[in-house]
Amino acid sequence: MAELSWIARARKYLGQREIPGAKHNPVIVRWWEAVKASFRDDETPWCGAFVGGVLATNTNDIRAVKNPASARAWLQLPNRLNAPAYGCVVVFWRGKPDGANGHVGFVVGKDRHGNLMVLGGNQGDAVSIKPFSPERVLGYRWPGFQPRPASERYTLPLLESDGRVSTNEA
Repeated sequence: MAELSWIARARKYLGQREIPGAKHNPVIVRWWEAVKASFRDDETPWCGAFVGGVLATNTNDIRAVKNPASARAWLQLPNRLNAPAYGCVVVFWRGKPDGANGHVGFVVGKDRHGNLMVLGGNQGDAVSIKPFSPERVLGYRWPGFQPRPASERYTLPLLESDGRVSTNEA
């Protein structure tokens, strides 16, 4: 199965991280610019900027999302999925399910504990692949040019994980 263009691009950013102190990572600042947000730092939660920065150069999906800097705004993508597929956008609640905070990233697999493996920004202050509990999922969206992923993308690859799920991505 060929790699999806947006996942290939997202993987190139693995390891990008916040810079402690007054200096800010210029890559993260460019993602803010890509989503037309007013932020110019790497301290503001930037998972939505990461997803937007990746998709802004690969698809037209960013235009469908009002306020793409917000994680929960990615639920506005029109192609809803009932289950995770490799490469889909996944939106999680953060804090509480009915609150305003969230987290967004790309599903790239699952682990042997049943967790989703998510390629995302601002995970431990970096772009990384981390396990997330499926119980926190608010929705899955397909960002591709087609309205649905190919059926084989629903078979998620098994990735190594210690099973310790992310609990706070701020």
